Order: sequence, then C-alpha cells, then structure tokens
Amino acid sequence: MQRTVLAILCLALAAARPAAAASGVQYEVWAIDQSNSPGRAYGGTLYIWDRHDLEDRPGIATAVPERIDLGGAASALCFAQTGANPVRPHMIAMNPAQTHAIISFVATGHVLFMRAAARQPVACFRMSVGAGGARQVHMSTPSPDGQYVVAANQNGKLVERIRTDYATDTFTHETAATLNLATCVTPNGLPCQSATLRPDNAPICPIVESTSRFTFVTIRGGGLFVIDSRSTPMRIVGEYDQSVVHGNGCLGAEVPGKMYIDSGGGTPTNLAQADLYTFPTDGYSSSNPPNTPTPTLVFSDPDDEADAHGAALTKHGKYLWLADRNRNFIWAVDTATDQIVNYINLEGDVSADPTPDLVAVSPNGSHAFLSLRGPNPLTADPHVSTGSTPGVGVLKVTQSGRDAIFEGIAPVSNVDGLGVERADVHGMTVRIR
Repeated sequence: MQRTVLAILCLALAAARPAAAASGVQYEVWAIDQSNSPGRAYGGTLYIWDRHDLEDRPGIATAVPERIDLGGAASALCFAQTGANPVRPHMIAMNPAQTHAIISFVATGHVLFMRAAARQPVACFRMSVGAGGARQVHMSTPSPDGQYVVAANQNGKLVERIRTDYATDTFTHETAATLNLATCVTPNGLPCQSATLRPDNAPICPIVESTSRFTFVTIRGGGLFVIDSRSTPMRIVGEYDQSVVHGNGCLGAEVPGKMYIDSGGGTPTNLAQADLYTFPTDGYSSSNPPNTPTPTLVFSDPDDEADAHGAALTKHGKYLWLADRNRNFIWAVDTATDQIVNYINLEGDVSADPTPDLVAVSPNGSHAFLSLRGPNPLTADPHVSTGSTPGVGVLKVTQSGRDAIFEGIAPVSNVDGLGVERADVHGMTVRIR
C-alpha cells in the first residue's frame, strides 16, 4: 500500500508561511517522479520550478525546470552509506528553515537529506528491518522545531526517529527511540495490532503538531496513534481503533486548536474511502482510556468511488483543501465552521484525468500546486491512482481560497525504451527561497 499527504503540506511550510506572506516572496516548487532513473533500476528524478514559471499562465506548459537525477550523486551517497541503492522516492518535505529537503524512498526504506540551495545530498539512512523482514519509508516528517524527523517505516511497522542538526549537517538515526507497532502494547494494556482493534498497523503518515511534542500516526488498516515523539523510546499517549478512525489516512493540517486527519482508499481491499476528522492538539496522556480525546467527524463520503488523499490549507488557514484522487476534485472546507463550501472540479480542457495526489499552496496564497499521477502508477491501486497527464498542476486561487481556476500543467515525462510513459509524479512540496 502506498498512500501519501502532507501532504500534505508539511507543517514546516505552514510554520514558515506567516513570515513569507508578502506577494513578492520567492519560492520554488519541488516535485519527484518516482519512476526509476532512465537506464537504471533505482533513483528517480527531482524537478524544481521557479515560482514565476508556474505563475505565468502562458508559460506553464513550456516552463523548463531544473532536473536532478536521483540515480546520480544521491544514489551514490546512499550506496556508500547504506550498501544499497534507493528505489522509489515517494515523498519529499522541507525542514522549517527551508535549508534541507528530506526525501523518503518507499521501496527500499531510505531517508535522504539534501542541502536545498546547493541541491547537494549530504546524508542517507536506511531504516530498520521490521515486521516480516520488511522496511519501507512511506513518509518522513520534520518537526517544526527542527530537532528531529519522524519516519513511517510502512511495511516494517516501525515509527523511527532521526535527530537533526541542519546547521552542521549532523544527522543521527536514534534506534533507541523506535516504536514497534506490530508488537507493542498500548498504555491500556491492549495489543497495538489486533484483528478487532487495528488489523494492519503499517504507519502511513506521521504528522507532527506545532509544538513538536506530539506526532499523529495514521495507520493503513484503520485506527490511529498519537505518540510523544520527544521521548526515548517514543511512547503512545493516544490510542484509537478502527471503529473511530478508518484506514489509509495521509492528511495532516493544523489550525489553532485542532488537527485535521483524513482516511482514504487506494488499497486492493479498500479502494474507496473518504472521511475527514478533527482532533484536539492537546489533552493526550498515557492515562487516557482508548479513543480519548474524542475526535470529531467532519464528513464521511459514502460514494464507492471516493478516495480522499493529499491536502493543504489556504492562506491564513481559512480553507482546507482535500483532494479526491479518483473523482478529480477538491473539497473546500471552511475551517471556522468545518462545513464543505465548495467542490473544485479538475476535469476538463486542461486534463481529462488529472488524478491529484498531493496539494501545496504558495506562500503568498495566490496559487496552489498538485502532483499529478501518470498512466502507469507505481504506488496505490491502479484503479485510483492512474492519471493521464503526469506533472504538476497549477491552480489560481480565487475567492480567498473558496475556489480556484485550473490554469495548466507543467508536464513530466519518462518514456522507456519500449515507448511506454513511466512518469509518476507523487512527492511534492514548496520551498521558500
């Protein structure tokens, strides 16, 4: 299973947004084609666009991005430091200071750190072997205080931590902090993983809240854990079962006092799902009973084609945008009332089947960007992740975030020797320069 967010819309970007609210702020859009580097069985390709190239509507389709082959220096560093080449760069995030990019490789369990301005790889780790001998890093999230990164070792069923000192390029895999979701017992004495409570504890997206104390960990099979991610080992302070929170969530977006979490589809046994919840940002303790504090269900879409996935907050957090990857639209939710106020349709002249995966909003709030999947997707069930126009979609935000105009696509292509389009854009973020 391969789900993503943040997402989603890293909290790092949200934290940086107030200082960069001026319309003249300079930023870049980073997106990753997770298909293998041409001629290799590993790597991938990182594309970086300047803001002006994507905001200039006539030039979107012809904008020339900076192109970095992750099968080159990045793979060489990973091989030198871990003994294995990295495969399938699935997610990317920026640290709060916007100095480093963190790339997660879902097939091989690598986490790569790059100096953002120099485009230079500086450290690479391979996460621990977990359940069934597996290791897959679905997503790695930097804490807003810049002190650590939480890595979701998906099929290994481990939540792991890397200590970070970006100023000195010093990074440490803190194995003593690891939380094993396959074998642990909750504070209430219940099994972390069980057929009735949480049948498949593969961690999908770790979402670190703004104080950097708690991390919300979504789970593939349903349920959720809130963990104290500063403690060693990391410990559970909130336990939720599948009757309260459905599976495959990858949204994490915070406004004052509440954290938005979603559930979605995209696995062979659960193709369709779309729920949106809010959780309080405090009140967590190992002494709490299960499913406490109680989350609020914002909406649950019963359509058997629904697939809620990536999301972002518009300027000042006024609206939450949540993408439906299968039905090609965006829910716009008013964060003051938690009401759906619009459905932003994406199908049309720009793309017949865009398949929006992740969402990011520009620091000035004028534009939003979507990672768009390709015709041969590598992650998530093909039914929901197959798209016709791989690349980055560009939307002009209107009505203060209530609506948008789909202006164009910055295309990405990776055609193999048989003439088959392999490009599959998934991970994406915005970097403030």
